[in-house]
Amino acid sequence: MIAPADLAVIVGLNLVGAAAPGPDVILVTRTATRSRPHAWATTCGIQLGVLWWCSLTVFGAAALLTAVPRALQVVQVIGGAYLVWMGINAVRQGWRDRRNPPLSLEEAEQRLGSLRTSFVRGLSTNLANPKIVLALSAMIAPLLPASPSWATQIVVILSLWASSFILFGVLTQVVSTNRVRRKLLAAGPAIDMGSGGFFCVVGALLVVRGLLSAG
Repeated sequence: MIAPADLAVIVGLNLVGAAAPGPDVILVTRTATRSRPHAWATTCGIQLGVLWWCSLTVFGAAALLTAVPRALQVVQVIGGAYLVWMGINAVRQGWRDRRNPPLSLEEAEQRLGSLRTSFVRGLSTNLANPKIVLALSAMIAPLLPASPSWATQIVVILSLWASSFILFGVLTQVVSTNRVRRKLLAAGPAIDMGSGGFFCVVGALLVVRGLLSAG
């Protein structure tokens, strides 16, 4: 069984990495400024992706991505292209809303579409960025026993997932309060265009990294 101190270190490092500004954090923040239910749907989608990456890492499948660079390159290029596409759409939406901004919180929420769409967007955004599995591998490998039992692996997976879920849940609740949403309503178009630009940059870097490593 993994030592409690080692598990605490793993969870702590995971929280630091999860809290760093990235596509997941930006997407949840952007969505939460418009709708709490949609933000929670986005968070649930992201956390399903987190559970997937954590399971791959702990069960050793992450070694496959390292051993077969081509697989990681494909994920980076496809995932990066998706983030760029999503970023362009966010910029276009922000530009349209700049001329026709939502007049109420209810209208801003309606423009997000269905909860299912937000869930899929969250899941896709998380799966599009494979760096999480590499980061998890780097911090987990030195702290896991040489041959961890199934119980140890499940404890580690659930600890990583639960800590990330709690962090994103707090972010969702805080940003989606009516008070915060009202203050940010007028800034919605700027937030969309800014987050869209961020996605384009991150996605382009992933594509370039994947193509260069392929060469």
